[in-house]
Amino acid sequence: MDRFGKLPGWVFSLVLAFASAQAAAVCLDATSLRGVNLAGAEFNSKKRPGVMYQDYTYPSASEIDYYAQKGVTAIRLPVRWERVQRELFAELNDEEMSAIGKTLASARDRDICLILDIHNYGLYNGEPIGSDAVPADAFGDLWRRIAEELDDPEYLALGLMNEPFKLDIAAWGEIAQSTVNALRESGAEQLIFVSGGRWSGAHEWQKSFSGSSNAETFADFKDPLNRTVLEVHQYADEYYSGTKQDCHEPSHFNRIFESMEQWAQANDQQLFLGEFGVPASEQCLASLDRMLSLMGNTSVWRGWTYWAGGAWWGDYFMSIAPQDGVDAAQMEVVEPYLKVTECQDGGRGECPMPPKGVQVDGEGGS
Repeated sequence: MDRFGKLPGWVFSLVLAFASAQAAAVCLDATSLRGVNLAGAEFNSKKRPGVMYQDYTYPSASEIDYYAQKGVTAIRLPVRWERVQRELFAELNDEEMSAIGKTLASARDRDICLILDIHNYGLYNGEPIGSDAVPADAFGDLWRRIAEELDDPEYLALGLMNEPFKLDIAAWGEIAQSTVNALRESGAEQLIFVSGGRWSGAHEWQKSFSGSSNAETFADFKDPLNRTVLEVHQYADEYYSGTKQDCHEPSHFNRIFESMEQWAQANDQQLFLGEFGVPASEQCLASLDRMLSLMGNTSVWRGWTYWAGGAWWGDYFMSIAPQDGVDAAQMEVVEPYLKVTECQDGGRGECPMPPKGVQVDGEGGS
């Protein structure tokens, strides 16, 4: 039944306008950012810089339209540092920034937050940040320039570095903190996403490597503007690599997400699931649904972006891009979570509920 069927036309129009205004998915105002990685601009990473639309690509407006119609409120856009800035401390590349700017404009026109993700694993031209070849302030210089050139805090968020596994966790934590501090000192107001160290895995957040864990390193992470979110990743296969076509059973993820939520609450941090994806098998799709259902508490979970969409994926087994006009099986699972009512202050409301048997107070779980 049409819930507005008996309303006068002008009232119905007013309701729609108000709903549209409330649903505006700007980066700073949205309670929950839900969407997809639109991969492609980071492809062929060994070709540095490579040729745009030959070695790598940016999403088209029609591609963004598809996801906008599905209800996404966020797009994570992976890019390569070496393409954006061809030499350290140099001006940003005009062609690359123009392509990023066009993508940002397309996102803005559709009330979508664009998360610009430097997809470099802690390296620049194969050398780690913090080394003699790539001093830490070079990384800060990159982000200062980007923040100044794309000065649109309502529609642009800054994803500092994807999966910085080439650095020790503690070293990455220091670099990330100094970069956030430098950005704020320069006047940057954008929402910032800081990935956990190594592969940013939620499953190993508490585990120590070389004497430090993400849990210890980021417990006291601070942002003067309180606009920084910690990014975690979680794949469903046996070793959580995102490269295999098997999946753990759905209940396997209860404890992982519950533990992350407890840690975030205890340390006054917010989380964002920047990458997660599955093949299209029955069990994997069930595990995908379970992970999505475990992020209903928006006082902790700022949102998520599925890995991945993008026009160049072809038959990639985790692609959520449509093929010949047909939605991917993964989209059938994800789409209902794109359109649910947001859960304010951790309330469950109309959001997907956790599976039966999961106690959100940390006492239960499989």
